[in-house]
Amino acid sequence: MNRRDALRALGALGLTACDSGRPKSGVLGIMERWNRGAQRVLFGTSGELVGGELSPETMFPVYYASPHLPIAPPGWRLKIGGNVERPAELTLDQLMQLSRTDLRIEHHCVEGWSATADWHGVQLAEVARMVGARPGDYVEFRSFDDGYWSSWDRDSALHPQTLLAYGMNGHPLAPEHGAPVRLYGGLKLGYKQVKYLTEVNFVDHIDEATGGYWEAQGYEWYAGT
Repeated sequence: MNRRDALRALGALGLTACDSGRPKSGVLGIMERWNRGAQRVLFGTSGELVGGELSPETMFPVYYASPHLPIAPPGWRLKIGGNVERPAELTLDQLMQLSRTDLRIEHHCVEGWSATADWHGVQLAEVARMVGARPGDYVEFRSFDDGYWSSWDRDSALHPQTLLAYGMNGHPLAPEHGAPVRLYGGLKLGYKQVKYLTEVNFVDHIDEATGGYWEAQGYEWYAGT
């Protein structure tokens, strides 16, 4: 059983998903807004996150054995779209020309383990400003890894420590860990940290009901740490 099959089995044992679909009206809408506010308080999207000592990179999961690691398709660019004024398609070089942020972040897995690494990249908040992202509730992240995707609440996505990461522990991001660019931030559990990014979309709602690959199989949507 590979790691994804194991996580799917754990989800079937009772991990519950939060409905991240279209906004509700009436009592359901009131409860949805209350839940979102409570999650923001509990998981502290305005707080400062501090990582501990570095962990061996081997502690971070690799889902594919070489030579079957996903490789960026020819002409790869990161599409930034959705509800924005200036949609963009950015090469890795263009991303690296933006202001670089270096962070030490502790990774928390739904399986109960954690590991810490240094990450560098560009803050998603800076990219949002660059493309003129309009107000909205969600940001979705798409991958060229066999359709893998997830979505975050906008507050968490635009936290200063949420990165479009292209480097790890002082070196360029390797295919094992999501090259050329992956999502990384300490506010969410590991299955929300989408590797092999191909699209970032600012949206008002999530059409696919539960908001991501694992979320559609019963995993909790907000998934704060």
